[in-house]
Amino acid sequence: MTEQYVLDLHQVDGTQTAIAGGKGAHLGELSRIEGIRVPEGFCVTTNAFRRIMAQAPSIDDQLEQLSRLDPDDREATCALSAQIRRTIEETAVPDDLAAAITRALSRLGEHTACAVRSSATAEDLPTASFAGQQDTYLNVVGPTAVLWHIRRCWASLFTERAVTYRRRNGIDHRMVHMAVVVQQMVFPHAAGTLFTADPVTGNRTIATVDAGFGLGEALVSGLVNPDVFKVRHDKVVARTIAAKQRAVHALPDGGTQETAVDPRQQKQPALTDAQVLRLVRLGRRIEAHFGCPQDIEWCLADDGFHIVQSRPITTLFPVPKTDDEENHVYVCVGHGQMMTDPLRPLGLSMWQLTAMVPMHEAGGRLFVDVTPHLASPASRARLLDTMGRSDPLIRDALETLLDRGDFVPTLPDTNPSTPPTGGTPAPTGPDPAVVTELIERSQASIAALERDIRTKTGPELFDFLLEAFEEHKRVLRDPLSHQAIMAGMEATWWLNDKLQQWLGEKNAADTLTLSAPGNITSQMGLALLDVADAIRPHPEVVAFLQDVKDEDFLQKLAELPGGAEARDAIEAYLDRYGMRCVGEIDITRPRWRERPVTLVPAILDNIRNFEPGAAGRRFEQGRQKAQQKERDILSRLRTLPDGDRKADETKRMIDRVRAFIGYREYPKYDIVSRFFLYKQALLREAERLVQADVIADKEDIFYLTFQELHDTVRSNQADHHLIQQRKDAFRSYHALTPPRVLTSDGEAVTGTYRRDDVPAGALIGLAVSAGVVEGRARVIHDMAEADLEAGDILVTTSTDPSWSPLFVGIAGLVTEVGGLMTHGAVIAREYGLPTVVGVEQATRLIRDGQRIRVHGTDGYVEILS
Repeated sequence: MTEQYVLDLHQVDGTQTAIAGGKGAHLGELSRIEGIRVPEGFCVTTNAFRRIMAQAPSIDDQLEQLSRLDPDDREATCALSAQIRRTIEETAVPDDLAAAITRALSRLGEHTACAVRSSATAEDLPTASFAGQQDTYLNVVGPTAVLWHIRRCWASLFTERAVTYRRRNGIDHRMVHMAVVVQQMVFPHAAGTLFTADPVTGNRTIATVDAGFGLGEALVSGLVNPDVFKVRHDKVVARTIAAKQRAVHALPDGGTQETAVDPRQQKQPALTDAQVLRLVRLGRRIEAHFGCPQDIEWCLADDGFHIVQSRPITTLFPVPKTDDEENHVYVCVGHGQMMTDPLRPLGLSMWQLTAMVPMHEAGGRLFVDVTPHLASPASRARLLDTMGRSDPLIRDALETLLDRGDFVPTLPDTNPSTPPTGGTPAPTGPDPAVVTELIERSQASIAALERDIRTKTGPELFDFLLEAFEEHKRVLRDPLSHQAIMAGMEATWWLNDKLQQWLGEKNAADTLTLSAPGNITSQMGLALLDVADAIRPHPEVVAFLQDVKDEDFLQKLAELPGGAEARDAIEAYLDRYGMRCVGEIDITRPRWRERPVTLVPAILDNIRNFEPGAAGRRFEQGRQKAQQKERDILSRLRTLPDGDRKADETKRMIDRVRAFIGYREYPKYDIVSRFFLYKQALLREAERLVQADVIADKEDIFYLTFQELHDTVRSNQADHHLIQQRKDAFRSYHALTPPRVLTSDGEAVTGTYRRDDVPAGALIGLAVSAGVVEGRARVIHDMAEADLEAGDILVTTSTDPSWSPLFVGIAGLVTEVGGLMTHGAVIAREYGLPTVVGVEQATRLIRDGQRIRVHGTDGYVEILS
């Protein structure tokens, strides 16, 4: 049954990854596209690989050892990977398998030079390319050499790089198999790569061609810099011709050799413009066939292009789908919500159904289309002003796009108005008593939701939820609520602008808002200090918590001396704040009430770092600092010309900011409270689906949209293939970095801080909470793994409200994402933490344990020796 071991490439298509591997399936599919020339060849299937693996009994034990290794133990991974490769290379190829390969080789010509190329089943996938992880051998001549290099390709499934890559992508070593492609060798005078989308910016309208003389190995290995051509709309729009001093060529008896390029040719382009355009047209045909941008390897021989590989470009951020061919500009919602991780499908759809503006999904993230606002000069100015105050990098990216003048059309203003500047007093805001009224309304609405949702099941629940979403949006749209939020924000802007103008005070509002009353998020952090106070007197409880890993620890606490009091304190905290969690805009994320062990590290840090009564003292200290700052500012203002008027206006704005700034956090608390009730109801439906064998696990519902889940409950049938696809896609989305600004062409437009007032080498960001602090950097990605000492500076990607319990124990804050009025900035100001946000790649550029100095007033971070 030799057919199961060897298939001609023409017998393979794109659906046969399991038998031909990713590369083999792609090459077989490529050979079917009209006008695309693929070198002749055959595929040694994964069946052959499985047979070889079965002949080496020790492999099973070695793979078991590999799966148990610590992912960070590079030395052990390297040693065991090498051992597995040797085992495979030393395993004899059975005679019948060798004969099948030799027969296929004879059809090409027994002594035809061949390329022998690995083709793993987890290779060249839409979600993971594995580019360069396994081996390719060029100019292999004769059956003996081909068989030997096939064995080497099989073994290359276990290179250290391939093993590490699989582990990072959550792929089981045993679930990946290796096919091998053997193709007739092409001896080109030029070769290289073609990206049908710009691999740097993501722009789908720009193709990039890299080209060099000889075989493509010279480019892949970095031996030479390639010529680079950029093509847009069938025109070469940019070219860089490199000095190509070396090339790789095939040797007559097999193998390759690096050779010097004739000096007269070195600066000659490897391709003419006409050839570049012809190649890109071929690439567009391949891209259209596969339905996504492609990374293509090509070679040019006898003036004809041969395609030797094509794989999806997995690093591009997806583009939101639209129903038109118009240009669109999208701003990432996650940067404003301080959560740039991907959301699961249920989380995406629930946020879309309850949001006040239409949102578009791509790469597991949500985006808002701001094109209409950019098209009108007046609304453009308002948008840029708002974005500039929130996140200067978004504003700069939008301005960069607008300055090009060819992407966003300009429409006449239908309702011209001047943008808000914050430079004049805001109109008299609502009565501060409205804050209490708004909170009472919210509490009553949530109580009604909690009461009514308990009685709903099945399809009736989904009808009820659609009505609940309308109430959800009504609360969010409440004009009074919007006025209360804006009153605090505009007063903040006014104070910062005017006090810098009059007194030279930078970010004066940061001190004036210390311990502002009524902030539900800052109260949440202080309340955890009170929990620590309830636990601290009981050493057996503290010792028990240090080893807690299970979610049922609250039940076990009651068995310890003082455990009942500790449990009651934690339960009371969860009753008030248990609906919160990291990434809380995604309804599928586990809440603290569902996973209370998440809070234990923060509680232990508070016990270790603080004395009893710290919450009250901290709040009172902040309040007194704010009062002292107010007295100082008003006193200095009265010495200025027209000082009494300035002082009176400033006093009015200070009162306003302290009355309203705390309410800024409440609408988010309202949203998350509702989300937890929605989630509990949906999980009750999920449990019924599990009991009816409709789904395997209740969390499978997280990979369905709200409407799909509704259909599943109504029909009692689930699309298991779709659920698995969604799980795979969600896993792959974690590798993507969402851009702040994305165009419908796929271009990720990056902004920059245009500043020259910072020391050389400093990391620039946005100043959001004044002060300067120096301390040890703690780079933390997961709140549950925090281990903080007093005086530490927290460095992380982003902080939504759930991080505020950590804020009470740190001296400063640095984040990669954030803006002036995002939750982390508001709480940092209330706690008086010097803070810089929007520091790109902060968690990579700052190492855990380094000493850093945070300049929260001027917006930069210094890394100290």
